[in-house]
Amino acid sequence: MTVGVVGLGLIGGSFAKAYHAAGERVLAWNRTRSVLDFAMLSGDVDGELSEENIADCDLILVTLYPAAAIEYLEHMGPFIGPKPLVIDCCGTKRVVCEAVFPLAEKHGFTYVGGHPMAGTQFSGYKYARANLYEGAPMVLVPPVYDDIELLDRAKALLAPAGFGHISVTTAENHDAMIAFTSQLAHVVSNAYVKSPTAGLHIGFSAGSYKDMTRVAWLNPGMWAELFLENKDYLIDELDWLIGSLNEYRAAMVADDRERLVRLLEDGKRRKEEVDGT
Repeated sequence: MTVGVVGLGLIGGSFAKAYHAAGERVLAWNRTRSVLDFAMLSGDVDGELSEENIADCDLILVTLYPAAAIEYLEHMGPFIGPKPLVIDCCGTKRVVCEAVFPLAEKHGFTYVGGHPMAGTQFSGYKYARANLYEGAPMVLVPPVYDDIELLDRAKALLAPAGFGHISVTTAENHDAMIAFTSQLAHVVSNAYVKSPTAGLHIGFSAGSYKDMTRVAWLNPGMWAELFLENKDYLIDELDWLIGSLNEYRAAMVADDRERLVRLLEDGKRRKEEVDGT
């Protein structure tokens, strides 16, 4: 198999390393040439992905920010051809899929939206690792929901990455869910650590603080783009959270222990319902 990886940050770099470790041929493109040169020198990448060889790929993974992914495929669309399966790995799906589904139809290439549900708080090729996707979920957004042949092809091509579960959904459902499971957590973590008390936490914090603040260490440019693209769903989640927090605050202001216990019990019970004991 020949795999084209577009973008050698954490996500793309980890794909390159995973497919290289599986014995596949890896071609790559990266905006910063020095990163591509280093990846080729390290042996994780076999050559540069270009207009001349992109049609030879079996799989093309576009691991850029949404706007950049669209721009790349607008430029490269005429050169891709019918052989490769193109999967983007952007963190939101409506904007990218709305732009790229028509591009694929226009230029005759096959495209499926994707989102690997894996990562760390760090970014860049130096943090990429071959096992990043082992056991992780992968979300696919195909142009036709029940195209079993296309989905089987996607699963086979993604197998070397080691995903533990592949789910299929729509762009709208993906963005609604990701607003809650990922984006809201990043906003809350980033806002939480701004407390003046944070500067004094050493010696007073343990697992709770570390869990709460891990994703505050984010890539501001990327996450700002994702938040704004998904702001309708994300604002709904923020409004709901703010309302819920105000209930806890009101119970404390009123010294209403019974109400506070009830709120805490409700949260504990909800956690058990959605995630088990």
